[in-house]
Amino acid sequence: MFQFRVRPDRLEEYSRRHAAVWPEMLRALHETGWRNYSIFTGPDGQVVGYFESDDPDAARADMGLYEVNARWQAEMAEFFDGAGPDESMTELTPIFHLETQLAANSIQD
Repeated sequence: MFQFRVRPDRLEEYSRRHAAVWPEMLRALHETGWRNYSIFTGPDGQVVGYFESDDPDAARADMGLYEVNARWQAEMAEFFDGAGPDESMTELTPIFHLETQLAANSIQD
């Protein structure tokens, strides 16, 4: 899970672009091991993203090898003041997972 910010005045367009991500970009994410990838936004431009991968660092690095990623990042640059998400992304630390604690406490349905 990670977070970054987009310009609040561009949030609507940022959301619109993510409603129709290029098929080539979707394939690249899939091929580099991104699974269950979701992005959430707040009204102030806050963006929180989540994805699963066997090796998240490799998945992010491998995306850098795809030309479509460079084109996508160039298209998205207008939504940021200064650094884009690749440079300003803050990784969030998980501290609670319901299913893990239920299993540890042998709590059944």
